[in-house]
Amino acid sequence: MQEYDKSLTPRAQELRKSATKQENRLWYDFLRCYPVHFYRQRIIGEYIADFYCPSAKLVIELDGSHHLELAQAEYDLERTKYLNARGLLVLRFRNEEVDDHLGTVCQTIKETVSKRIQQLI
Repeated sequence: MQEYDKSLTPRAQELRKSATKQENRLWYDFLRCYPVHFYRQRIIGEYIADFYCPSAKLVIELDGSHHLELAQAEYDLERTKYLNARGLLVLRFRNEEVDDHLGTVCQTIKETVSKRIQQLI
């Protein structure tokens, strides 16, 4: 189990309630019923991951346009390094990918989960 900052719990709950259209689409159309369990807005250390699969040690992040800004891109890089150092793989998808190519996004997630679980056995 990953360590986490309990003070982030209210923020994680708020993020679940105010999920983006793309987060809701990926969750309700795919991840919620996926046979390998995923969590939404899961606290990992000092960060909140959009989606987290503990059995595959996989974090999925959906990025809106603000992730293209330099400060946000630098923050995302540090965050990814932090998560990687804890043995987690981070998959990032742009919101437009979820909007326009949900099937491809889902296939990438399926393949990654399968590979990760095989590697971790």
